[in-house]
Amino acid sequence: MPSRIAPERVAELFAIERERFADSHPVSRQMHEEAAASMLSGVPMNWMTRWPGDFPVFISEAKGADIVCVDGHQYADLCLGDTGAMTGHSPPATTAAVQRQLDHGITTMLPSEAGTRASRELARRFGVPLWQFTLTATDANRFSIRLARQITGRHKILVHNWCYHGSVDETFATLVDGEVKPRFGSIGPPVPVSETTRIAEVNDLEGLERELANGDVACVLVEPALTNIGIVLPEPGYHDELRRITREHDVLLIIDETHTFCCGPGGYTGAHGLEPDLVTIGKPIAGGVPAGAYGMSDAVAERVLEQTIWDAADVGGIGGTLAGNLLSLTAIATTLEEVLTDEAFNRMIELGERFENGVADVIREFDLPWTVTRLGCRAEYMFSPTPPRNGSEAAAAFDHDLDALLHLYMLNRGVLMTPFHMMALMSPATTASHVDRHTEALAEAAADLTAGS
Repeated sequence: MPSRIAPERVAELFAIERERFADSHPVSRQMHEEAAASMLSGVPMNWMTRWPGDFPVFISEAKGADIVCVDGHQYADLCLGDTGAMTGHSPPATTAAVQRQLDHGITTMLPSEAGTRASRELARRFGVPLWQFTLTATDANRFSIRLARQITGRHKILVHNWCYHGSVDETFATLVDGEVKPRFGSIGPPVPVSETTRIAEVNDLEGLERELANGDVACVLVEPALTNIGIVLPEPGYHDELRRITREHDVLLIIDETHTFCCGPGGYTGAHGLEPDLVTIGKPIAGGVPAGAYGMSDAVAERVLEQTIWDAADVGGIGGTLAGNLLSLTAIATTLEEVLTDEAFNRMIELGERFENGVADVIREFDLPWTVTRLGCRAEYMFSPTPPRNGSEAAAAFDHDLDALLHLYMLNRGVLMTPFHMMALMSPATTASHVDRHTEALAEAAADLTAGS
């Protein structure tokens, strides 16, 4: 176990918290048992079973930065739909705009003024001028990869080790003894992932250059900082060199801002002046309404249009009947214009700093061999004494048993964390009291974990 906490103490506390959770959530237990008759595993998506405890919490209401479950417990929501609700739940401006649009059409397969508003705002924030819309960030990544292959004539992509780009087939890959292999748990890969993908560790410029030297990579698709394996920050100068090397090898650079949007109004790209060829994003941009988008430079757009087969544009593997629908576009435009504003991000980042400082204080007070890392208004503590430098180090630092205990411990004290990581995200509706509730619960957990040590 990569922490000094005794495994026996973790197991002892988990048994206590597991019983406490079951006793205090009888309605959720009953609803889960009833749901199993008509839903696989009793949940809408199978990964919802991964929440700690014998059954998931069933929700009755989500508003702002609070969630209420069917047993009547209120939670400070620091998960926020794993970024999907970074706006807070049901932000009033977005909700009002969506309600108005519901009376005037939901989907038509035709353009609208809302699309112009949304694309103009995305272009302003991320610095790439031309945009298209999808229903998910996964589709935005998938379509960008297809376009990159089409216009470069190359068939492989490169990603960071332990990356996350939604459910894109090519990205479920990892390095095993230097070879590209499917990620553990990858379901039904269509072809061996080594045929489609090359991998380099983040912050490994030598490995990046070595892989691109093969001459078969169409695009490098990266999160500007890793988030889903734990927050791993790029080292100073890494992105400058990443851009230089990709240009040197005539490889397109795609920046996935879906999680790193937490860095500010223009995500990591805007905050750090990156110069990608394409940008992809999804989750929070429509206030919780399903939506995604991808933008491209003028140079990429010109190459795309040169190779567009107009008579087959609807069956070429890019699109979707509901993509760019009126409702989603209205939600995007309003959310960007009125909810995730510059002022909102300033407050959110301040709260992220408050969370980071609170966790750091607990780590110092109890002499825990842990570290806390912040990325804008997102922060995470990991069970290693120093921040991981790459995805492999982040994966090695993960402690499944301790992570499960702390998630359940927080749930039992009214704090909802991002599943599978001790990660928190701030929204415009988050307050200092939400953050402080977590800090108090973490201090209580640390006292319990270190008692007698």
